[in-house]
Amino acid sequence: MQRPILIVEDDLKIARIIKAYLEGADFRVIHVDTAAAALEKAQQELPLAVVLDLGLPDRSGEELCQDLKELGDLPVIMLTAKASEEERITGFALGADDYVVKPASPRELVYRVKAVLKRSDASGGERPASFNQGTLVLDARRHTLTRHGQAVAITPTEFKLLATLAAAPGRTFTRDELVSKALGYQFEGYERSVDAHIKNLRQKIETDSRNPELIKTVYGVGYLFSGERDVL
Repeated sequence: MQRPILIVEDDLKIARIIKAYLEGADFRVIHVDTAAAALEKAQQELPLAVVLDLGLPDRSGEELCQDLKELGDLPVIMLTAKASEEERITGFALGADDYVVKPASPRELVYRVKAVLKRSDASGGERPASFNQGTLVLDARRHTLTRHGQAVAITPTEFKLLATLAAAPGRTFTRDELVSKALGYQFEGYERSVDAHIKNLRQKIETDSRNPELIKTVYGVGYLFSGERDVL
């Protein structure tokens, strides 16, 4: 049986509409209206993805997002009335894979769900990419990352972003390119979401995230990956 899309939304009218559109796109959908119920359902059966309202009655959606991310490779789309750029950036910094502002088009939301799932799909047949004498290993087939042989918890969007940069070491990618190639959408104002994801990646893979050696900032342009690919 297909793993479900989990909708966490306390507005029943909105939840019914989202559920109907997702089911119309052939997804199995589970709806809950509290953070406690969401965590319980996710622990019972890891969802394909979560559509998460931040304004929940029993707990903040931001806290729940962090708990959900600890369960596994789980894309989270935040759904909220918080519309400012800083609030969106905060959402990405917490590990969100996408961010949709209410009132949201249900058709667009279905597209966003499909987009994050596409990014999180394993790329069968690809060999792991090893860098700096095995210090960093990206396995696209299993969608895993290891650093010094230890597994690194990484979101699907962070993985895709790192894989895009690491596919061309030494090449500078603009934020617009990374939005298009790694994040998979083109919407005004989302370039800065790349900065939030890069900050998260640096905290996970750099020895000193304040003085990064692997993901370099090219000021006024974007980012490049400076690791050296190993010959396997």
